[in-house]
Amino acid sequence: PQAPDTDLFALMAGKCVTLSVAGHDFACRTVAYVHSVQGRAYFTIALDDFADPSHIISFSGENSQRTNDNLYDLAIDRMLLNSKTRPKIDGLPIPVAVASSGRCVQLGNFAAGHVSSVVCSATDETGQEYRLRFESDGSPIMVRRVNPSAPTIRQNS
Repeated sequence: PQAPDTDLFALMAGKCVTLSVAGHDFACRTVAYVHSVQGRAYFTIALDDFADPSHIISFSGENSQRTNDNLYDLAIDRMLLNSKTRPKIDGLPIPVAVASSGRCVQLGNFAAGHVSSVVCSATDETGQEYRLRFESDGSPIMVRRVNPSAPTIRQNS
């Protein structure tokens, strides 16, 4: 059996004040942070899209840093785009990865159990823009360690 790729999963409750995908505005159903054992991180958003229940996007990157206990900065190098029209494996759509540049900034701390906001902005290689502004509802986040691995986030002093 294949070992799990995910080592940390954090589900956040709140609302997307801004969620824009290639010029189209959406509400969100849920926002999560996922970290892989290889060091790649994802801010994944399930869009509230009545026409496509599989409409999910992820801001993704490998270069992150924590400048203080409550500020996490992730450089975005790709967007993962998923929809009901994508090919499926085991019944689940497989996202397309699109080279992009941008960043996500998270205020809050998973270890403390609270994230107040996440702001992301990225532009893909075709010029399409993706924007997220998520604000917590104040409830504790759900953090699960799936497969422990060595830390990959750089700490700045």
